Amino acid sequence: MTLSPPSPAHPTGRSGAELAGLPATVLARLIRDREVSAAEVTAAALDRVQALDDDLHAFVELTAAGARTRAAEIDAALARGDEVGALAGVPVAIKDLIATRGITTRSGSPAYATFIPDEDDIVVERLRAADAVILGKTTVPELGFSAVADNPVSPTARNPWDPTRTPGGSSAGSGVAVATGMVPLALGSDGGGSVRIPASLCGVYGLKASMGRVPLYPGCRDERYPGMSSWETLEHIGPMTRTVDDAALLMSVIAGPDPRDRHSIPTADVDWRATAANPDLSGLRVAYAPDLGYLPVDPEVRRVVGAAARVFADRLGCEVVEADPGLTNPQAHFWALVFNDTDLDGMRAMVAEHGPRMSPHLVELVLRPWTAEDFSRAQTARKRLVNQMWRFMSDYDLLVTPTLAVPAFPVGFQGPDSIDGRMTGPGSWLGFLNPFNLTGQPAASVPAGFTAHGLPVGMQIVGRHLADATVLAASAAFEATAPWASSWPACVAATSTGSTS
Repeated sequence: MTLSPPSPAHPTGRSGAELAGLPATVLARLIRDREVSAAEVTAAALDRVQALDDDLHAFVELTAAGARTRAAEIDAALARGDEVGALAGVPVAIKDLIATRGITTRSGSPAYATFIPDEDDIVVERLRAADAVILGKTTVPELGFSAVADNPVSPTARNPWDPTRTPGGSSAGSGVAVATGMVPLALGSDGGGSVRIPASLCGVYGLKASMGRVPLYPGCRDERYPGMSSWETLEHIGPMTRTVDDAALLMSVIAGPDPRDRHSIPTADVDWRATAANPDLSGLRVAYAPDLGYLPVDPEVRRVVGAAARVFADRLGCEVVEADPGLTNPQAHFWALVFNDTDLDGMRAMVAEHGPRMSPHLVELVLRPWTAEDFSRAQTARKRLVNQMWRFMSDYDLLVTPTLAVPAFPVGFQGPDSIDGRMTGPGSWLGFLNPFNLTGQPAASVPAGFTAHGLPVGMQIVGRHLADATVLAASAAFEATAPWASSWPACVAATSTGSTS
């Protein structure tokens, strides 16, 4: 990827590689104290993109000129003695399903290949107000209707730990960008696991807060945009970061109600920064469900997550009980719930115009002969699941599971055909995730360790309804016992032997 004009030198003496490896919380403080400039930090981020993204394809739209301009404006404001926002010149990447005014938002689809939104999504408004530097838009599968990174309009994103493998989806490029230090902060969205999937496969932290904590509009809400207006009762926008503290910083900016989202809720009960800084789990009851009672799980995943779950008892003062929540597997009803939230007429018109160039699995879903009974059964299954979960969680403060049933698998597949010797149906490898989109409970994926072949494995931490602070505190406490931010893919180490400028 060629950038023009070239990045400036780094006059503070900090190399670009050093700046690209720092957390957002540290960068914001350094920029605000004028120990480094926002221009230097932006240059370092763009240099890292230039060094790696021809091979990894994290970005579909790089807004280099705009990023440099915004960084210069922030530096000028600081030089005048003006106050700047919480993100103070920190580079941020935005998933290409999230609307950005004046920046192409393709959503991985030929139907939106030239679409430039006329307004920002609420979260982007808040990023700009907090003085973030938007570096660009990241790779997604078409309209988010897949858990891997393929789409018809841009190259497939690659897993930085092994570029022959998938980074997952649908927040694919955001996971890659954070895992490699292209940015310290990225936004993902999660309608069925799409923050937690790439977080697990790329070895970063991903948080899906309670439904409504982070408001959405126009995403999932604007009837003008078929496909983009889907997932209304399932979708969450959340942070993808290298540290829990960085996620708390980003949540402090993007969370909070907005009248444009009828599902949005207040956040006065959560002090994101303080919770991450001072976690205390003493006396909490934690349920560990290694397979939810019905899912096949790769033995390496089971080994890594089992060891990570024991940390809550051995080092964090929790009571840990292996427990089966007794859930009825909702997988058979998931797509009916998605399409019950969807402008099906609009999407079928889209398929009529663009179908030969669209993803075949998406076309098949749109053209499926959905019935009222399909939607009714799905809603009933959702109610059953919600009731099963609140009853189970009344005995526990947290539920811990693997994030995914498998580590990263080769690019070009929608998922494995078998897991631990058992043939699996479509989506079985994702079975730990979408139940908590249906219930709206907070859930995070934390890096738990690596397989014997060096692939990241994530552990999912789920809280009670609206117990976001408990999930964030558990994430921070676990991170303190097994810090992961110093682990970098080999491709990053190859760029970090000196300044990338």
